[in-house]
Amino acid sequence: MIETNNFNVVKKLALNKGEFSVECNIPSVDSLSKVLTTHASVSVAQSEVINGCVNFGGNIDAKLVYLTDDGEIGTIASVCPFTSKFEGDVILSGQKAIINLKIVDVSVESANSDNVRVNVSLVQTGEVVSNVEVPTIAANDSDICTKTEVIKVNRFVGQAQEEINVKSELSTRGNVKKLLLTESQVWVKSVEPGVNFAAVSGEVVTRVLYLNNEDKFENSYIYESFKEEVELDGVTRESQVEASAYVKCDGVKTAIEESDKGTKIMVEVPVVLALKAYEETEVTVIKDLYSVCNEIKVETSSFDMSVVCPQEIIESKIDGSLTLEEDKPRVDKILFVGGNNVSVSNSYIKDGEICIEGIASTTCVYLNDELGSLNSVQIDVPFVIVEKFNDENVDGLLNVDAIICDVDVTVRKGRELYFDAKVKATVNYCKPIVSGVISKAEISEAYADKDYGMELVFARANQDAWEIAKEARVKEEMLVMQNPEVVFPLQEDKYLILFYQKIQ
Repeated sequence: MIETNNFNVVKKLALNKGEFSVECNIPSVDSLSKVLTTHASVSVAQSEVINGCVNFGGNIDAKLVYLTDDGEIGTIASVCPFTSKFEGDVILSGQKAIINLKIVDVSVESANSDNVRVNVSLVQTGEVVSNVEVPTIAANDSDICTKTEVIKVNRFVGQAQEEINVKSELSTRGNVKKLLLTESQVWVKSVEPGVNFAAVSGEVVTRVLYLNNEDKFENSYIYESFKEEVELDGVTRESQVEASAYVKCDGVKTAIEESDKGTKIMVEVPVVLALKAYEETEVTVIKDLYSVCNEIKVETSSFDMSVVCPQEIIESKIDGSLTLEEDKPRVDKILFVGGNNVSVSNSYIKDGEICIEGIASTTCVYLNDELGSLNSVQIDVPFVIVEKFNDENVDGLLNVDAIICDVDVTVRKGRELYFDAKVKATVNYCKPIVSGVISKAEISEAYADKDYGMELVFARANQDAWEIAKEARVKEEMLVMQNPEVVFPLQEDKYLILFYQKIQ
């Protein structure tokens, strides 16, 4: 009897890349004169997968540093909700969605004492992941001979999410007159699977901008490492786990503590950790089969599955320059930079190297002595990072989550601004593997009874016992037992003798 013996494999499919914009209307202040810098971050709060569509929503956290009519500098923070969706035939109910959003531009459309209108341009990419069933067979009949093999398959275990709070502090020698801005980012450095959990290690990078008592701008970075165990049933030490993280910027808390020795700026950053786990397991399938009594019609089919590879991290330096346009006031003194952002536009792996292309941007606020004015200019620096990679070529799904830190801008000759920074990135990728199995077999016409007691079988060089027995329509063990002096596979063409029990 031939039965079904299906198994599951994980399959990741890319969602269609798309672009959309969100208009954020931010309550202003009465005396607002000019917006100096804008910073925005994005997070996905919820998603829903239905046939043909992934609906999702989230928040854009915007922070503005502004100048008032009387020369004071202040900050406005606001949360702007949004919704978007993916559409496509590959999307089916029951799948899990992986959504990646990148901010590519933040621009102030208008600003007055009532309202600041900010336009945020985003690019959305993503994947859907699920286990798919692969049809195959099992045979439970003494007249059917089977040849099996063990194949390795990958399966989706599940996903989990957990929120943690990462606390850090910055000590300064002098007093802090006004805390203007905090920009917090997070990146994942490693993930280690355990038993029903995975330990995620990463780093929260917070940029702090403040005014000291001498009305000078101070800018510092705080680096705080973390390691957190996130529970996920089904994970083993051999599992492959993808981890990602984002900062809930609207929940960042800051406090200032002053003493005779100086000032402490304390920052508490809520971070959401998300896991998706996969396992590699072995499945025994029928590679070939035949019957000694009947013809068997066999159908084979191919299947593809996604093999999730270990996460990689990349750290690199980037630099570039911008020359001010003639209608812009010259730079006499740089006061501070803000609105730091990095957007990865393209990434691929080839010949053992990974190439990451993108744009890093910041806003430089500077002083012009002649006009006695504060001015700001956005610096956009295209970059290409090429690093050695463990895989020679991955023609699959590749996602890069990157942050930017240690941003520094200096001025040359009053009109040329030189930019340098560090980029830290987490790389998740998977490779498609295509294989084939016998998906269906049907027993058909019976062979005619053999009315002779002996048969001389011609076998060709390099044939093994299975191939010869299949052609002769006898069991392999019978062939081997009746030809004990023969070594398989054959070294040369040879005649083999088979004896049958003749039925009167």
